[in-house]
Amino acid sequence: MENALKLDQMNNPIIALVGFERDFQYIDFDACNFGDLRIVRFENGLRFVEEWTAQQLNIAAVISHSEILSDGGLSLIEVLKKKQMPSVPFFLVVRYFNENLRILALTAGVSDVFMLPVDKERLEKRLTFFVKHWNSLNREVKIASRPVYHIGFAKRLFDVFFAGLALILLFPIFLVVAILIWVESRGPVFYYSLRSGTGFKVFRFYKFRSMYVNADQKIKDLKHLNQYDTDQEKKEVRNAKLQLCSSCIALGKCQYPIYADGAQWCEKDDLYVYSKKSGSAFFKIANDPRVTRIGHFIRNTSIDELPQLWNVIKGDMSIVGNRPLPIYEAEKLTTDKYVLRFAAPAGITGLWQVEKRGRGEMSEEERLILDNTYALKQSFWNDIKLILKTIPALFQRENV
Repeated sequence: MENALKLDQMNNPIIALVGFERDFQYIDFDACNFGDLRIVRFENGLRFVEEWTAQQLNIAAVISHSEILSDGGLSLIEVLKKKQMPSVPFFLVVRYFNENLRILALTAGVSDVFMLPVDKERLEKRLTFFVKHWNSLNREVKIASRPVYHIGFAKRLFDVFFAGLALILLFPIFLVVAILIWVESRGPVFYYSLRSGTGFKVFRFYKFRSMYVNADQKIKDLKHLNQYDTDQEKKEVRNAKLQLCSSCIALGKCQYPIYADGAQWCEKDDLYVYSKKSGSAFFKIANDPRVTRIGHFIRNTSIDELPQLWNVIKGDMSIVGNRPLPIYEAEKLTTDKYVLRFAAPAGITGLWQVEKRGRGEMSEEERLILDNTYALKQSFWNDIKLILKTIPALFQRENV
């Protein structure tokens, strides 16, 4: 929080600004007319939740500067719900928006979404209206959300049994791989990235680390090697050097990270924003020089995927399903043509891995078609067939 609150101010109604720098250029919040509501800035969602809980703040509304599927969007709403914080109007200020994202936002409990640049008068009217009438709106306009996909009892029972048995039997392999990773490249043995799975649910996705610890620093220099990007004449929208925003400079690292298989972008990075409007949704490099020697081995044998068995136990994923995607990829696939893939369970292995993996290069369009096909034809018995076909796919010659 920007300034510590005095004791006599703690009970005053507060508008929480989350993720906005003081010099935010699109709107001057201090000049807005929000009546008796006071503005208090919080660096990020984590700090906001900590301060709200610790000081029992009288939060009247929240305005978060975050893309819908990012940390300050639906993920922040889920954190507030899990901590059973009081229900208040929640607004998002975004740079990217479409019809499917609108449905996701409203279903999750977002009161309204404002695209940059923000209309100051509309923001004032909408926020003051919601705060004034929140008790009535919150009681009368309940949006009953239901899961896009409900896993069947047989599939869930199989997932838990298979994943639990595999974790026990494969523990010696886990131990050996962990030692080899640490010896070759000192650092964490496991890592997680935020992924979007069934119904765009965001969760922590675990893998063995297969890249050097500084892989994220090399990603932009290698973008031209992306095998999914066929347009080699696209121009870089900004310099390769990562620029930290004012709220992140003090800590020396990005506080708004978007992870993707060892690479990291900042939510406030223009490269991330423009990537949604042009270029490929997927990022992948053949013979990636960022990958360690043991990393090549565990990738080619899919051993790096084994920690996802824990995601299966937790219920984030299933053994068979469509691969969960990094958030920036998922946001690009919310169009009607591709959104069907998110109606299927998220899985460790699936149709496209079996049909195409190890048999030559696969285009982005082919991968998405196979994801949609699986969503349409998904059944427990088809899953068993895919599992039996997955074993030969593990022993492949192509670097993936």
